[in-house]
Amino acid sequence: MSHTVEKIGGTSMSDYAAVRDNIVLKNGKTEDLYNRVFVVSAYGGLTNLLLENKHNGQPGVYGFFASTDNDASWQEAFTALRQRVLAINSELFGDTELRQQADDFIRQRLDDAERCLSDLQRLCQHGHFELTSHLFTVREMLASIGEAHSAWNMTQLLRRDGVNARFVDLTGWQAEQAENLDDMIRQQFAGVDYANELLIATGYTHCSEGLMASFDRGYSEMTFSRIAVLTQAREAIIHKEYHLSSADPRLVGDSKVVPIGRTNYDVADQLANLGMEAIHPRAAKGLRQAEIPLRIKNTFEPEHRGTLITGDYVSDTPRVEIIAGRKRVYSVELFDQDMMGNIDKYDSGILAVLARFKAHVVSKDMNANTITHYVAANLKTVKRIREVLEEKYTGAEINTRKVAVVSAIGSDMKVPGMLAKTVSALAEVNISILAMHQSIRQVDMQFIIDEDDYDLAVRSLHRCLIEVHDHGIAICAA
Repeated sequence: MSHTVEKIGGTSMSDYAAVRDNIVLKNGKTEDLYNRVFVVSAYGGLTNLLLENKHNGQPGVYGFFASTDNDASWQEAFTALRQRVLAINSELFGDTELRQQADDFIRQRLDDAERCLSDLQRLCQHGHFELTSHLFTVREMLASIGEAHSAWNMTQLLRRDGVNARFVDLTGWQAEQAENLDDMIRQQFAGVDYANELLIATGYTHCSEGLMASFDRGYSEMTFSRIAVLTQAREAIIHKEYHLSSADPRLVGDSKVVPIGRTNYDVADQLANLGMEAIHPRAAKGLRQAEIPLRIKNTFEPEHRGTLITGDYVSDTPRVEIIAGRKRVYSVELFDQDMMGNIDKYDSGILAVLARFKAHVVSKDMNANTITHYVAANLKTVKRIREVLEEKYTGAEINTRKVAVVSAIGSDMKVPGMLAKTVSALAEVNISILAMHQSIRQVDMQFIIDEDDYDLAVRSLHRCLIEVHDHGIAICAA
């Protein structure tokens, strides 16, 4: 096929003029306007109001509905949501007839959802019905509203501006039954005219599998990936408000970071493990298997080609491509003299506890009598994990502490002496390494350090491995 499938993030969606001019119209290059499918996220911050704030956990409509019997809490949150949605419409459409149509569309969804929540709450006051058994459906329903809102609006705005846009609603809002993900996409894309229509699809897809069960807030990436695979796109593109760069520019400075340019899906997986928003590994897997290249572009620099990710890319010269990491990580260390010879039993037991509390394992290490998992979770969850492990392994010594992970990542890092030079770079700025790991696959090196040392570690490694050699052979003179 000759078309592309392109995902637009929430921050970019909040700037319609930039999306229209830089992405859709390509700065006036309208000769290749069509043969594109856009998968859109909700406007920036809206999913936080619908569900919960993904950064600080502040509850939205779902959070209040799920955690309290107080009707006023979730209803007040719903009122705030409604006001914000209508304010967005006002900003986009002004005082026009199209704004009235936009308000009517989203009001119907909001009214339906609010009525469902009220009815469900009344129903679950009876002993035969439990609210917890319905919460997952509630979360999916609420999540779908944000993408339906942005996709419908973008379709209408582009039509107003002379583009033959078509709204592809994957939310299944009034569907009689849920189809599986692939069938839902096939049905909605059957008979589309890629050459003469610009397709605007919702990032949320209602399906029997329940996307949020596996991907939670990353559901739009799976929708994006499956559309690309099932429609046999020639390229998948993600538009963000920043480049996929050699480090966080807020830490090392805009003038020092460089867009990566080329890398592979192995590197994308390592970034996802550290919580960076490149693409979910399961979404990347489909693209990799279908041999569809993925490009990450900056919405606000449309002339830049961005970073191309493929399955078979290996850098011409072994090097580090990106310095990344993660704060707010906790080490969960279990020491037991009886572990020797039974390490598999201990490891599987610990992992079962971590999975029970949905703690994401960033890394782990082990020796004859100790297993340490480095998990991304809040302090409350870590305390509960420790309590369960203490009950399960009464003879063990269990320690937890707050740490950070900093990682040097590249598609090929087989450079003799790189590990030694990297350790020296951290030592030169007086950073103590608590633990370290380098895999035989040679795509990343991980260092566990005190959280207070994280910013300095990123700057030091970037200077050593990337800046000195201008993104070339990444060896720093000790």
